[in-house]
Amino acid sequence: MRRFSTVLILAAFTLGLPLLAAAHDDDIDKINGTARVEAGQHAGDVSSVNGSVEIGNNAIVQKASTVNGSVELGDKAQASELGTVNGAITLGRGSQVRGEVEAVNGRIQLGQGADVGGKVDNVNGVIELDAAHVGGGIETVSGDITVGANSRVEGGILIDKPHGWFSGNSRTPVVVIGPHAVVQGTLEFRREVVLKVSDSAQIGAVKGATPVKFSGATP
Repeated sequence: MRRFSTVLILAAFTLGLPLLAAAHDDDIDKINGTARVEAGQHAGDVSSVNGSVEIGNNAIVQKASTVNGSVELGDKAQASELGTVNGAITLGRGSQVRGEVEAVNGRIQLGQGADVGGKVDNVNGVIELDAAHVGGGIETVSGDITVGANSRVEGGILIDKPHGWFSGNSRTPVVVIGPHAVVQGTLEFRREVVLKVSDSAQIGAVKGATPVKFSGATP
């Protein structure tokens, strides 16, 4: 798991290391405050250190990232990557991310029809899909995962053991695979979890947990 790739990149931004030398004229960089791209506009990398990043509906950007703050991708907006260290990430209806969506401490929520080509992962925080698609798998350590009704995940699901700073978290994650959802690949759990799977869902092999079937919209 490349758990701290986002942290390292954002730390380089914070410290003004050579990563910034590659900045382009259409990049938007903030130290304090919200970095915003208005609806329908185009931009390069959009980043903040202490503030949120907001990408409006139908806007197109490259990487959108922050250290302390949320990242919001509007309806039908597009980005290459999304990342934050401390904050939530929200993808609007019909939005697209070509690469990965990564958080350390924060919720990740994919709206209806959202499409992520890469991995969705965090350490702490709920990961929730609402009729959305993830092409590179889902990973977490201590977060709950809800693959909502009619969602599709390729690349499986991994819940890893707590390591380092996070080894003291003993909370048991809950994983729900909703009605008519599909998870291709292995569902691997390296710590105790509660796994609830709709009787109309399709999943791959399960390692480290025993699925509990449910009927209806929710467990």
